[in-house]
Amino acid sequence: MSEDFNMSMRKFLKQVGVTSQQAIEDAMRDAETSGKTFDAKMVLTIDGLDLEHVVTGSIKGQD
Repeated sequence: MSEDFNMSMRKFLKQVGVTSQQAIEDAMRDAETSGKTFDAKMVLTIDGLDLEHVVTGSIKGQD
């Protein structure tokens, strides 16, 4: 893969990570989360490609 491709993909993934963390932190700050675990799902699609990638996991609430 080309360097331009790698850089654009890494930039996108960094943006996804940073903005997703901020959204999760905002939601957790405004809710009662102590002692709870939340199921999480991230869905990635790319227009023009036959791609749907799903990642699931769990996030523990704040103590």
